Amino acid sequence: MTGQWRATCIQMPSRTARQASTRREAWGIIDGNLRCAIKLINQAMNADPAPALVVLPEFAFQGPPKVESVAEWLEKACYPVPGPITEPLQELARSVGAHIGGNQFESDPEWPDRFFNTSFLIDPDGEVVLRYRRIHTAQWVSPHDFLDDYLARYGEEGLWPVVETSLGRVAMLACGEIMVPEASRLLMLRGAEILVHPTNEPVSEAEGAGKVTAAASNMLYVVSANVAGPIGFSSGEPPITGGSSRIVDFRGNTLSLEDSPAETVGASAMIDTGALRAARSENTMANALLRIRVEAFSEMFRGVVLYPANWFLDSPMKHWRDTSGPAGRSLTNLDTLGVIDSVPE
Repeated sequence: MTGQWRATCIQMPSRTARQASTRREAWGIIDGNLRCAIKLINQAMNADPAPALVVLPEFAFQGPPKVESVAEWLEKACYPVPGPITEPLQELARSVGAHIGGNQFESDPEWPDRFFNTSFLIDPDGEVVLRYRRIHTAQWVSPHDFLDDYLARYGEEGLWPVVETSLGRVAMLACGEIMVPEASRLLMLRGAEILVHPTNEPVSEAEGAGKVTAAASNMLYVVSANVAGPIGFSSGEPPITGGSSRIVDFRGNTLSLEDSPAETVGASAMIDTGALRAARSENTMANALLRIRVEAFSEMFRGVVLYPANWFLDSPMKHWRDTSGPAGRSLTNLDTLGVIDSVPE
C-alpha cells in the first residue's frame, strides 16, 4: 500500500479510571471509553478513501493516575499488551482492514511491580506489531529507570522500535516526548517514515511547533491525535481542554488541524509515502537529512548525564514522589554543566 493512503486522528473524550474505587468499577469506565473509540473509528471509516491508519489519544482508555501509588494503579487499571484493552481493537482492525494506533497503561508479568505508559500499533490482521513504552516521562515508570536490564532483554530495537508495515516504516512517541528532538531524530535514523503520536495535552504553541519541527527536521509524517474535552490531568473549573489534533507532512506543512476540543474524526489527510521516499533520496537543498553534520555534535553528548539512568534498577519505583531523587540529581548535573546558575536549597 506504500504510496498514497489516508490517516485519521480519533479525537475522543476519555473518562478517567482513577475515579473508580475498585478494579471492576474501573473496567466499566475503560469499557465505556473503548466503546466510544470503536464508534468513532467506524465513523471514520466512512471517508473516501477509508483511512488505512487511525490514531487514538494518549490515556484514551484509563486516563492517567494522579495520587495512586504504582501498586494501586497496577491493581486498579493496568492490563497487558496485547490484552483486554487491545483485543476489541484488534478485532475491529481485522474487520475494517486498517491499522490502529493507541495507548494504554500496561502491566507485564515479566516486570512485576512496574507499569508502563505504552503506545501500540495494530495491523489489519489484528496483530499488535509495535509496542513502545514511553521513555521520557515526568513522574511514572520508564524503561530508562532500569535501562541496563531492559536493554539486556530487548536491545535497542525494543527500546526504540520501528516496524515495517504496508504503509511504510512506523514509529511511535507519546505526548510531551515530541518536545525531545533527540527522540524523533533517533527514530528517523532507525528508518521511521511515519511518527504516530498519541497525546493528551493542553493546546499550546510549543507543542504545535514540536510536531511541525519533528516532521520537517526528520522528513517524516507526524500523525498526532489529542483527547477531546478535558485533558487527563484537568481538575477544577473551567476544565483544561485538549483538541488540536494535527497531521503534518515531511516538509512541516500542516495537512489537517482540528481547531476545537470537540469529539471528531475531522483531522484526516492523505499520506504519500512514495513522495517522502523520493524527497529523502534527492541530492538537493530541500533534503533536510542530507547535510546533518553528526560528528560536529555527537562527541559533545558522550558522557553527558542529565536525568540518571538505572535509578530504580534494583528496587522498582513505588510512588511518583520517588522521582524527586533522580530529578534532584538532574538539577545538580545541569548545574555542573553550567546550564543553570545554582541548585535551589
